[in-house]
Amino acid sequence: MLTLLLIIVGLALLFDFINGFHDTANAIATSISTRALTPKFAVFYAAILNFIGAVYSSGVAKTIGGKVANPANIDHGVEIVIATLITAIIWNLITWYYGIPSSSSHTLIGSLAGAVIAGAGFNQVNWAGFKEIIIILVLSPIVAFATGFVLMWIIRQLIIISGNHSRSRLNRSFRFFQIFSAGLLSLSHGGNDAQKAMGIIVFGLVALGYQTDLDVPLWVKVSAAIAMGLGTSIGGMRIIKTMSKKLMKIEPINGFASDLNSSIVIQASTAMGMPLSTTHVISSSIIGTGSVMRFHDVKWATVTKMVMTWIITIPISMILAYLIYKIIFQFTS
Repeated sequence: MLTLLLIIVGLALLFDFINGFHDTANAIATSISTRALTPKFAVFYAAILNFIGAVYSSGVAKTIGGKVANPANIDHGVEIVIATLITAIIWNLITWYYGIPSSSSHTLIGSLAGAVIAGAGFNQVNWAGFKEIIIILVLSPIVAFATGFVLMWIIRQLIIISGNHSRSRLNRSFRFFQIFSAGLLSLSHGGNDAQKAMGIIVFGLVALGYQTDLDVPLWVKVSAAIAMGLGTSIGGMRIIKTMSKKLMKIEPINGFASDLNSSIVIQASTAMGMPLSTTHVISSSIIGTGSVMRFHDVKWATVTKMVMTWIITIPISMILAYLIYKIIFQFTS
């Protein structure tokens, strides 16, 4: 039993580590693009704040650990967790390799549902809870686009009213503001994304009988926070290039607005205990704020590619997790 627990924890922390250099790249892409922060400092800065963010709450972890299925009443819970994590790791590595800002949240939720279907049956998925999570995942980028557009419009009007039209002076000011907005975004990212690995570990702990509730032990919080922090320190320049160059040209003004808007949306979701895709939120914020600046400069071909990846991630993850479960635990037994 201890061996199984170590396998689950090891895979979960590996997922969290990959999530660190896969998704955290999104949080610092705008500040690197505008040269508000150097790449090395930005990665270190984000790593520290991701760690801090990861340990201060656990609502999202409880949602991940119990919303999709009940780990206390499900058959083959340990095998389900293992298949879920293997699938999520594979998909994250594929999308990272090709520089596609896909969602670790989408792949984890899809993988968990697919593994539950394979190991315990279709009816063992809590479809009401699954639907609730999906609604947040779908709505959050739409909200981020809309609020990003409004926030950027307000900032632009304030600049017009102030009479400060010097581009160089504005760029200097907002590069300074970006130091704080990038930090807030990294803190927010850690508070939501690191909890997903915590939730999967708790799922495994309950399935193995080590605990009966969904409370997150301190050692789980610290382990996940360290794993994400270390992953962040590796960086993710492939994703950064997509976010900072292939969506549109980012200037300090809309870079600051994107970071601030993303932080607000992520913090609101975390306060509700709901996971969302930080990748989707940040991307949508960039597009929303950028549309106010120069709508026609948004590279809609890249946006379309990203949206298609977002759409296919959950069903592909479900199918892949189903197959991985069957291959490892049924066809080989």
